Amino acid sequence: MPFTIKTQQAPTMYFIGVSTSRSSIMKVFPLWMAELGRPDTRIEGVDLKLHDEPEAYRRAVMQIKSDPLSLGALVTSHKISLFEAARDLLDVVDRYAASCGEVSCLSKRNGKMEGHAKDPLTAGASLDSMLGENYFSRTGGHVLALGAGGSTTAILRHFLEKSNFGDRPERIAVVNRSPERLKKLEAMLAGFESPIKIDYYCHTDPRDNDRLLRSLPPSSLAVNATGMGKDLPGSPITGDAVFPLNSIAWELNYRGALQFLHQALAQQKTRRVVVEDGWIYFLHGWTSVISQVLKVEIDNSTFDRLAAIAASICVPVMPPRDPRQQLEPVSV
Repeated sequence: MPFTIKTQQAPTMYFIGVSTSRSSIMKVFPLWMAELGRPDTRIEGVDLKLHDEPEAYRRAVMQIKSDPLSLGALVTSHKISLFEAARDLLDVVDRYAASCGEVSCLSKRNGKMEGHAKDPLTAGASLDSMLGENYFSRTGGHVLALGAGGSTTAILRHFLEKSNFGDRPERIAVVNRSPERLKKLEAMLAGFESPIKIDYYCHTDPRDNDRLLRSLPPSSLAVNATGMGKDLPGSPITGDAVFPLNSIAWELNYRGALQFLHQALAQQKTRRVVVEDGWIYFLHGWTSVISQVLKVEIDNSTFDRLAAIAASICVPVMPPRDPRQQLEPVSV
């Protein structure tokens, strides 16, 4: 059955996700557009199933490519699947999209459809704001990435490309339920020359993740990049998991049940765990994509204004903090 292109009546940016109507961006976006002088630009959510049929992804891309007032999209949860299904529809892909095999941003320029992988930059900006300079040389912490999708790919790329030795962990452990995804990630990163040791674990039992978490040295960074707690129920660890002393627990989501985040909060005092949700990641991710899609510059002062607007109408799980404030866990 041929796909019918919707002719938009106003400039439209899309949000391709799983449960887009629940996202804070639906309330924030109109206020941001007013601040950026684009009050006529609207947002529309496109909800797809995780690992949906290829044709569903192709329809979403063709809508943007074919309709003049469909400007582009932010892609979340489907970055790899969309790229694999619709790569041939993209006229231009940036170097991160090509090397990571994913897209988080769709935009148009001079009649050409472009695909961008913004996560290596936005994840990097979020990590830099959290960790500060020389975090790993100061603390000796390692990194545990739970999940091997697009966000973990971006996080690993960020660390592998760090020029300052003190900003790179000695070891990164990656866990995923699918061995195929682990193999793809390992092959993708094989060309990087780096002293970082990366270990890959295929775990289907969260108790195995508990043991891996417990084995980390103090001040390590543990990241929930599985989507569990938002797009999927549950947590990649059990209620018996023990976080390392002075560690950082980073939940990449900022909405949903967020079990992983609450498990970390329960050890905030006893294990001195610093808990971070996905709010800063949300801000960096959306402003980066909006800048690309709408061709507007978002400098530091503009980012600060947009962050303040978002915080004024959203109630985050974690207490709000300055997006540039660095976290300082105590080293032992």
